Amino acid sequence: MQKMKRYLSAGAVLLGAFQVQAQMTDTVSIDKTYTIGEVVVTGARHQTDVRHLSQTVSVVNRNKLERAMQPSLLPVLTEQVPGLFVTSRGVMGYGVSGGAAGGISLRGLSGGNARLMVLIDGHPQYAGIFGHPIADAYQTLLADRVEVLRGPASVLYGSNAMGGVINIVTRKMREDGVRTDLHAGFGSYGTLETELTNRIRRGRFSSVISGSYNRTDGHRADMSFEQYGGYAKLGYELTDNWNVRGDVNVTHFNASYPGPVSAPLLDGDQRITRGMTSFALENDYGKTSGALSFFYNWGDHWINDGYTPSAGETSQDGRFNSNDNMMGISLYQSTQFFKGNRITFGFDWFRYGGKAWTDYVSGENAGTRSDLVDKHEDEVAGYMDFRQDFGRWLTLNAGLRIDHHSRVGTEWVPQAGLAFHLPHAIELKASASKGFRYPILREMYMFPPQNPDLQPESMWNYELAFSQRLLEGRLQYGINLFYIDGKNLIQTLPNPNGSGRLNQNSGKIDNTGVELQAAYRINKAWSVDANYSFLHMDNPVIAAPEHKLYAGAAFSKGRWNISTGVQYIAGLYTSVGETETTEDFVLWNLRASFRAAKWLDIWARGENLLAQRYEINAGYPMPRATAMAGVNINF
Repeated sequence: MQKMKRYLSAGAVLLGAFQVQAQMTDTVSIDKTYTIGEVVVTGARHQTDVRHLSQTVSVVNRNKLERAMQPSLLPVLTEQVPGLFVTSRGVMGYGVSGGAAGGISLRGLSGGNARLMVLIDGHPQYAGIFGHPIADAYQTLLADRVEVLRGPASVLYGSNAMGGVINIVTRKMREDGVRTDLHAGFGSYGTLETELTNRIRRGRFSSVISGSYNRTDGHRADMSFEQYGGYAKLGYELTDNWNVRGDVNVTHFNASYPGPVSAPLLDGDQRITRGMTSFALENDYGKTSGALSFFYNWGDHWINDGYTPSAGETSQDGRFNSNDNMMGISLYQSTQFFKGNRITFGFDWFRYGGKAWTDYVSGENAGTRSDLVDKHEDEVAGYMDFRQDFGRWLTLNAGLRIDHHSRVGTEWVPQAGLAFHLPHAIELKASASKGFRYPILREMYMFPPQNPDLQPESMWNYELAFSQRLLEGRLQYGINLFYIDGKNLIQTLPNPNGSGRLNQNSGKIDNTGVELQAAYRINKAWSVDANYSFLHMDNPVIAAPEHKLYAGAAFSKGRWNISTGVQYIAGLYTSVGETETTEDFVLWNLRASFRAAKWLDIWARGENLLAQRYEINAGYPMPRATAMAGVNINF
């Protein structure tokens, strides 16, 4: 707590300095700036002005996603969201299993350890057995915008939302008509990316249908990647207050991983299929709104872990297989009982699990099968989220979830916070929130050191946030200070009751940090933005940099759209323990498009234009400078 006090003291000095500066420079009236706010759904389950939330939500809208020209959402989030980092190992594709990338961390908490949740329209997305997100399933074609709640979201979303959530809000057509968009490009290392999307709105009916095909040879031998994806969403407004929608998303990828450069791997191949579908009945009467939804996620994994000839290994006898699934029902209703009040009641039921086995294709066990796990578990919960405005200057937020797991037991999850709406368009927020996660099936039942007696992990996040808008909203900036205190983290340690090693609830989290962000629209043509995060960890983990800085600029005039950004990473651990190693690097990216005709854009992008040598995954050097170019056709 002494560290937290030092951070808060420093923060108070900074906030005071910011406020003095604001009083000297801000000549805009409160009435003109008070109404400016961004509406989000993450953090409240209903459309809410982000100013009224006591927790921090970052929003990356469709314009930002399209300007980045990336088939995957995750590289864009790494640039735009302070405190968030995603590992990678090549020009395209993340893969799974050994040597894979796509690990998402937020404030030092990793989705690979099921401490960070990815949602699609509020529905959890993770492998039922392994509990972690599958990075290659999160494609740009899905998203109208992405909302990232930086901090625990367990009150609304339960286990695995311990460190925060990434909510992909899917695309829709807002005006009547038909629109079709084709994006295609080709570049370094035989990399091809394509996406075709058709959107329709006719009266009360709307639809979105997208398909994509992406591939690359990779910048190293045995590092090819190929992906097919498809998404469809249909919606119908039954009345002015009720609507129904359903969607389905399927992605399949074939990936090869070459192993570290010091010990090249052969036959490291994967064939992965992931799918999701959901159905929702929604209502909105203004003072009350809510939804009943059902979702189902599934995955089919085939993995050959390969072998290392330089170590004297020969081809693996077995092939890993797994089928996993997750389904759930979510019911919630948000109601305004009186002026300034909003209260949400919700109910969740989740069932997740699957089976995994090894098929032996050679050796003495050829033609046989060895079962690893065949389990399903249930989670049922009820929650309440309460918000009350006191005049125009204060909002109180509070929430409570009671969550029951079919094997582990019951967990109580509270959170509370205040949002102050101060003169000169200043927002000051303070919050305390609990996050938790249940042990996943792999930790309890698969492979030594499995332990079926594991208990939930838990943590508290304490946060102070300051933000302000100036110059009629053209300039905005903010600072966040946080302290994370976690206990009962699952670690693999020597077995206290025998030989070998065992998963145990023995770990702790003691993370403190500062996050800064600013954006300024200079004029109609030019805008700039920047964000920075500093993270101190008493117990360092892989893929959570100590310093992360991004600064970008965008120009849009006439037929031209140009954007560029520089990202600085320092203190990135690529290995921990007895052989700690860290990486520091600077990446410069440049993107441009030219409207050659009303229906045709020509685009190009360059990445790592400084040709930096660096690694994010130990032993997997990243590609030097790469380039892509192509066309966007709209009709």
